[in-house]
Amino acid sequence: MDDHPSSAARVYLPPSVESLLQTICAKQCQTPPDLYVRRRLAAIGEDASLQILTNISSCTIKKSLSAFIVHLSKDYLSDQSPQKTASPSSISPSSISNSLAQKYGSCSLFGTPERQRIEGISPQLSALSELEFRKSFLILSYIRGKNVEDLLTVDDILNHKDTPMISFESLMWNKFGQQIGDPGSRSKYVDWDSGHTHIYHCHVNSNGAYFFKGPFLTTTRTHLQRKLGDENVLLVKFTDEAGFRKVAEQGVLVGLRLYRFFVYKDGGKEEKKKDPTSSPVKCYFVRMQSVAPFHEEEPYILSDKTVYEARCLFMHGHTTSSMTKYMARFSLILSKTIPLPIDLTSVEVVFIDDIPCRDATGFIVNNEDNEPLIHTDGTGFISEDLAIKCPKDFSKHKHLDHVDIYDDMVSGVSENHATAATDPPLLMQCRLFYKGYSVKGTFLVNKKLPSRRIEIRQSMVKVTRDTEVKNLLTLDSLELVAISRKPKKTFLSKNLIALLTYGGIPGNFFKNILMNTLEDVRNIFSSHTAALRVAINYGEIDDYYTVAKMILNRIPLDEPYLQYRLSILGKVERTGLKGGKLPIDESFYLMGTADPTGVLKSDEVCVILENGQISGNVLVYRNPGLHFGDVHILKAVYVPDMEFIVGNAKYGIFFSINGQRSAASEIANGDFDGDMYWVSRNPQLLHYFKASEPWRRVRSVPNKPSQKPGDLSPEQLEHELFQQFIETRFHQSSSSGIAADSWLTFMDRLLTMEEKDHSEKERLKEKMIQLVDIYYDSLDAPKTGKKVVVPKELKTEQYPHFMERSRSYRSKSILGQIYDIVVESFQAEGEIGQQEIWKLPSFNIQPPQSAMAIWSQRYNDYRKEMSSALQSSNTSSGSSSTEGSKLDKDSINEAASQIIKKYKQILYGADEFELRKRNLEDVCNEAVAIYHVTYQYAQLRSSVSSCGFVWKVAGDALFHIHALGLDERCVPCLPSVLRELLR
Repeated sequence: MDDHPSSAARVYLPPSVESLLQTICAKQCQTPPDLYVRRRLAAIGEDASLQILTNISSCTIKKSLSAFIVHLSKDYLSDQSPQKTASPSSISPSSISNSLAQKYGSCSLFGTPERQRIEGISPQLSALSELEFRKSFLILSYIRGKNVEDLLTVDDILNHKDTPMISFESLMWNKFGQQIGDPGSRSKYVDWDSGHTHIYHCHVNSNGAYFFKGPFLTTTRTHLQRKLGDENVLLVKFTDEAGFRKVAEQGVLVGLRLYRFFVYKDGGKEEKKKDPTSSPVKCYFVRMQSVAPFHEEEPYILSDKTVYEARCLFMHGHTTSSMTKYMARFSLILSKTIPLPIDLTSVEVVFIDDIPCRDATGFIVNNEDNEPLIHTDGTGFISEDLAIKCPKDFSKHKHLDHVDIYDDMVSGVSENHATAATDPPLLMQCRLFYKGYSVKGTFLVNKKLPSRRIEIRQSMVKVTRDTEVKNLLTLDSLELVAISRKPKKTFLSKNLIALLTYGGIPGNFFKNILMNTLEDVRNIFSSHTAALRVAINYGEIDDYYTVAKMILNRIPLDEPYLQYRLSILGKVERTGLKGGKLPIDESFYLMGTADPTGVLKSDEVCVILENGQISGNVLVYRNPGLHFGDVHILKAVYVPDMEFIVGNAKYGIFFSINGQRSAASEIANGDFDGDMYWVSRNPQLLHYFKASEPWRRVRSVPNKPSQKPGDLSPEQLEHELFQQFIETRFHQSSSSGIAADSWLTFMDRLLTMEEKDHSEKERLKEKMIQLVDIYYDSLDAPKTGKKVVVPKELKTEQYPHFMERSRSYRSKSILGQIYDIVVESFQAEGEIGQQEIWKLPSFNIQPPQSAMAIWSQRYNDYRKEMSSALQSSNTSSGSSSTEGSKLDKDSINEAASQIIKKYKQILYGADEFELRKRNLEDVCNEAVAIYHVTYQYAQLRSSVSSCGFVWKVAGDALFHIHALGLDERCVPCLPSVLRELLR
C-alpha cells in the first residue's frame, strides 16, 4: 500500500492528520481517501479533522473510510466559518475567487462555486487590478484589512489611474491612512520613480489574518526581485507559528493575486545586529496566480507553474544532498547583488577539480567526516575580459545610485559599459545561476585564461543540475556580491584583543591606542584635526559627511549645530571603544583566495596592497575566530609569477596550496567563498606575539540523518520546507551565542590567572577548546542540520562586567580595564547641556521677505513629513519583538533621505548644488532664508537639533557664501583621501 497520497492529490493536510489517516488505513485495511475527501478535511481544518478521525479509529469501518469521513464532516462544513478555506495546494484561478469571496465578505458578487466567472469579481477589486500595482498595494496597506468595497467606488479608484505616485500617496493617506492605518506606517517618498527597489510587506497574526504595509523603497536588489519584478515578491512576517501554518497552506491574497511560500533566509548574527528586537529569519512569498483580467494580457514567467517548477527556474534545489541544505542553498537568490553585464550564452563555463590537501607521503587528507580536505575551497577563475565588466564604482551600483546596469544591457546598451573599471578587481564574490546549477564563491581574475571563460571548482557548486528536468528554462545570471577593494580603517574586537593578549601582547599596547583615541575625542571641540578625523570615520552615519564638510569649510567648531553633532559622534566613538573597537595601524581586511601559481610554501602567503606585493611576517586572523591558534604568523613573500596571472589587480591575500591542511581552514574553519581575513604587519604586534598550535577539531556533533529532497514528491517537499521554516523561525537555537559568551568569560578569567594556578588554567583551556568546536558547529548548523547543544558544565553563571549582563563580576583583564577607562571618560565629559543657539555673522544677510515666507511654510511641511518618518522609526525600535510591528530600518532611513532630497530639488532645481538649474543668486537668497527660518525656530524651541534642516538641504550653498566672505574657494576632496591624510 502506498504510504503517500497520489501525486494527483495535491491537497496538503497537517502532519497530525496525515499520520492518523495512515494509521487507520493500515489497521483497518482501508484505501486512502480520494481527492474529494482530502479537500473536505482541508476545508474543516486540523482540529475538526483530528476529532473525526479519532472517532473513526475507535470504530470498525463497515463500508469505506472515505464515506465515513464524508458522513461525519457534514456538520462541520455546515458550520464552517468564513476563515476556513480550501487547501492552497488545490487552489486554481476559480478557487481563488472563492477565497476572495471569503476574505472580503462579498460572496454574492462571485456567483455559485459551480459557475465561477471573472465577471463575478467585485467591480472594485477588478478596478484595483487595473491600477499600477504599487498604487493598489498602497490602498490595501492604508485601509488596514478593511473591505475595499466598503470604502471605495470604481470611480474613486480609476479616476486616479494616471495620478503621479507622490500625489496619489498623499490623497490615499488623507482619505484612509490617517484615519485607519498606523501613523508610523506611512510610505512617504519623494522620488517614487528613482528606480529604487520596492519592498512589499505582509504582517500575519496568530489567527491567520493579515494586513499590508508599504511599499517601502530601498537601494539594494536581489536576484529574486530582479527576475520576477518587485511587485511579485512579498516579504511576510509572522507573530507566531500558528499564523504561518494557516498562511502557508492558503497563500496570501493581495487583491486578485495569490502569493505562495517560496523562500526564506536566516540572516544570522549580522541581521540580528541590525535590529536586535526582530527575527533575523526573513520569509518571502511570490505571486503564482492571478484572476485579474488586466493581468491575463501580461506574460508572467510563473504563470501555470507549480511552486516546485518555479523554484527550478532559479536552480535545481532538489538535487541537494539533504533537506537542511535545500533552503540554505536556495536562499542564495536573496543575496543583495548586482549582475555582471555579460551574456552567459556566449561564455564558456568550465568545471575544474579542487586541489586536495596531501600528507608527506602524497595521500589525500580527510576530515573527521571522512571528506577530503581541500586547498581551493570556494574559489575559481574568470578571464580578464569578463572581470573588467565589473562597474568601477561597485558600491554605488550595488546601492542603485546609478541606473541599473542590467537594465542598460537588456535595453541595448553595449557590454562595454561606460562605468567599467580600468583594471579589473582582483577577486569577485559571486553567485552564479546557470542551467540549474547554483554556484557560490569567488572568482580570481586570470589573465592566462582564454577570453569569455569562467572556471568553477567543484567546491563552489552548491546545487547541481538535474538532467532529467526537460524543456524548462533557467534564469541564468552571474551576480556580484562584493569585490576586493581598498581596505578601510581597521579596528580590533573584543575577541581579537583577548587572543592577542593570550599570545603575549602587553596590555599597555591596547591602553596606549585607547588613550590616544580618547584624546582625539576629547579634542573634537578644540582641534580641527581631531574633529575632522572623527567626522570622516563616521561620515556615513552623519548625513553624508555634513559635519566633515562644515569643518572643511571653516565653520567654527563652537557653532551650535556643529558642536551638537560632534558631541553625538564623540559618543558613538566612545561606545565603540568601550566594546573593544580600537583602531589599529598597519592592518587590513582582505579577501582571501588560493595561490594560483602553486609556489607558496605552507607557511607563506602573498599579500597585494595599493603598491603591489609586500614582504615580511604578518599576523592573519578571521572573524569570528575563538581558538588560541586562530591568529597565525605567516610569511608574506614576493611571487614574480603572480603578476602574469592577476596583472595590476589589487587587494587580496593568497594562501598556499601545499601541505596537509589549508591555513585558511585552520583559521576559524575559513574558506575562500568571500571570507575576509585580518592581516597585520604592525611592528609591535609582530614583536610580542607568539602563535599557538592551530585549531583542529577535537569533538564534532554527528551529522543528523536527513531525507534527500530528490526522494520526495513536490507535495512532501513543500511540507518538509514548511516544517523547516517553523523550526528555523520559531525554535531557533541559541547555542552559538551561549558558546561565544561562555568562551569570552572563561578567556577573561584565564587572562587574569597567576602562573601558580596551572591546573585551573588547563581546566579552563579544556573547556574553551570544547566551546570552540561547539561554536563552529553551531555556525554551520543551518547547512549541516546538526543539533548543537552547549552542555551545562560549559555554561558560565557569571559574566565579566564589560559584557553588561545582570549577573556579573568585576573583570581585571585588559578588556575590563578598557571598559572602565571609557566609562570614566563618559562621566568626566558629562552630557552636553542646553546650548545657546546663535547665528554666524557670515549669514547676517537679510533675504527677500517672499523667500522667508515660502521657506517658513516649507519648513513646517518638512517637520510634519520628518515626524512621520521618525514615528516609523520609533514604532520599529520601541515595539515588542513580534514581527508584525516591525518596519525595515533601511526603508525608514531611505524615507528620511527622500524627504531631504525633495527640498534640495526645490532649492537647487537638481539633486545637488553643483548640478543646480536655478539662478545662483536666487539659490543663495533662499539658502540664507532657510538658515534664518531654521535657526529662529531652533531658538524659539531651544532645540539645537532643529538646526539640521538647513545644513542638510542648503549646506553647500551656505558653504559657497561663507567661502566668498573669507575670499576663498571651496575645494572638493574625497573622504578616502582625507582618511589617508588623517591616519
